[in-house]
Amino acid sequence: MGDVRVPSQALYGAQTQRAVENFTISRQTLPWSFIRAILFIKQAAARTNNELGLLPDALSHAIADSVTELLADKPVEEFPVSVFQTGSGTSTNMNVNEVICGLARRRGIELSANDHVNLGQSSNDVIPSALQIASVIETEGQLLPALKLLTDEILQFARNNSDVIKTGRTHLMDALPIRLHAELEGWAAQINESCERLEDSLVRLRKLPLGGTAVGSGVNCHPDFPDKAITRLNKKTSITFSLTSSFYKGISSLDTVVEHSGVLKTTGIALSKIANDLRWMNSGPLSGLSEIKLPALQPGSSIMPAKINPVIPEAVCMAVAQVIGNDTTIHVAGLGGNFQLNTMLPVAAHNILNSIDLLSGSALALAEKTIPKIKINREIYSQSLALNPILVTSLNPLIGYNQAAKIGKIASEEKRPVIEVAKELTDIPHEELERLLDPKTLADWDKQKFDYH
Repeated sequence: MGDVRVPSQALYGAQTQRAVENFTISRQTLPWSFIRAILFIKQAAARTNNELGLLPDALSHAIADSVTELLADKPVEEFPVSVFQTGSGTSTNMNVNEVICGLARRRGIELSANDHVNLGQSSNDVIPSALQIASVIETEGQLLPALKLLTDEILQFARNNSDVIKTGRTHLMDALPIRLHAELEGWAAQINESCERLEDSLVRLRKLPLGGTAVGSGVNCHPDFPDKAITRLNKKTSITFSLTSSFYKGISSLDTVVEHSGVLKTTGIALSKIANDLRWMNSGPLSGLSEIKLPALQPGSSIMPAKINPVIPEAVCMAVAQVIGNDTTIHVAGLGGNFQLNTMLPVAAHNILNSIDLLSGSALALAEKTIPKIKINREIYSQSLALNPILVTSLNPLIGYNQAAKIGKIASEEKRPVIEVAKELTDIPHEELERLLDPKTLADWDKQKFDYH
């Protein structure tokens, strides 16, 4: 292919340089979490091939030691290949191989990027395996702990305000009273279910196609390599990976990644629900709901003094928008499987890891900067409850829907407490009206005992 000029200080070689010069659509490179997963594979492969008698001790140690150094130093500048490259990720695989060789060369050991570092492997099984490994590590190590912390903070905040009753809302309109505690438990349930979905998809994401090599048949790979290499990966990552049931499926299909991305999107939508509820509850302070006060983190306007905005919930909503966009891209990437290979692996890897990172950061921002610092406006809660015409709902079984609606309408138009109007228009005893129209009664309806006969 002719000569190519490689920067003298670079660890990588000609194949990487050609990729840098060829793939100029974007300067966006693959994240370190993905490169790290490939390095894990290279180290496990070198030691496994040495155990199988395929790679001499000196070369195996050179590869393993180079990987250890790279993992410690994180020289991201040595991995400059664009996300938008060959669809198998071959350029990134060879980039990693060359960097390992370059580091070994500085120690006086000559390695072949193909014959030694890539022994028993192909880009076609390394890249999808790395994609899954990185996604599992980031989901288990970052996202799930962040979501658990958010759940804990929500439930603690709920316990601290278990006595607060507020006006529920449907269609953004006043509805029956509910306990703030119950509303918050709903948020926590959303996050818990998201964690359950993530755990379920991780079961399939941990099944790796490593050892399938080029097309799934395992050509040039020792039959004992896959199990032994994965055992080493498990020890390195403290995660239990296993072998896929079909190399052909694992190399040619992104189904499992598409599934996990869909769950990430669902998780984002749950976070968006919480963020938007917080924005509405915080709205005001004079013309909005003003039920809560979010922490003042920074000035809200360059022209309006004293304006404070719900900046963390807004940032979360934008992050979720990006996650939804990432998911669409990953779904399209899933369509890139033709015969024995998917050719949209790099963009799928980039986007799913970006989604995991965004959701982890969003959950932490809500858990650390928002939920525990909320101030409750108890006066607003009680004022709105007293004048809420929807309280008449509890009278339906006794006086009928139409009569209850009449009471509610008069109370609303005249801005009078419902109980005053109900006293005038019904013969229900005062004590019974107090009980039925008490917001606590409606908020805790499932705990009440009524005789409708």
